[in-house]
Amino acid sequence: MAAEYAVRCVLYLAQQGSDVLVNRQEIASQARIPDSFLTKIAQDLARAGIITIKQGAKGGYALHRPPRQVNMLEVVEAIIGEISLNECVTKPAACPASPNCAANLVWQEARRRVRETLLAADFEALAKAGACVSPFPSPLSPPEARP
Repeated sequence: MAAEYAVRCVLYLAQQGSDVLVNRQEIASQARIPDSFLTKIAQDLARAGIITIKQGAKGGYALHRPPRQVNMLEVVEAIIGEISLNECVTKPAACPASPNCAANLVWQEARRRVRETLLAADFEALAKAGACVSPFPSPLSPPEARP
């Protein structure tokens, strides 16, 4: 669920535009993210260089890079770590049969395809295509934070 919330947060910011500061309450409300989750997720996204956090009364969150330069893979992996569908794929030592295992090859291919799909999904395209969050400003947002 945390990765889904992170995608919603970044998608909402992408809909607002690059470098637009949006207050936390607006994001939580419009993207339907519990406030406590949003605080934690935002810290992880900031550490990954995806968003910028500005503290204070006129603070909020903004994308650190243009939406076209941010993809779903990096957002998801900023929250959950490297995607792995099975432990034997990322930790071959966990199963001594991994190098000769037909199931391991299927797990590797599935992981590769999932990662490629998420890598190809940039937030500019997602924001333009319509989204799972409302693109409209909330009455909670301060007017000076909007262009």
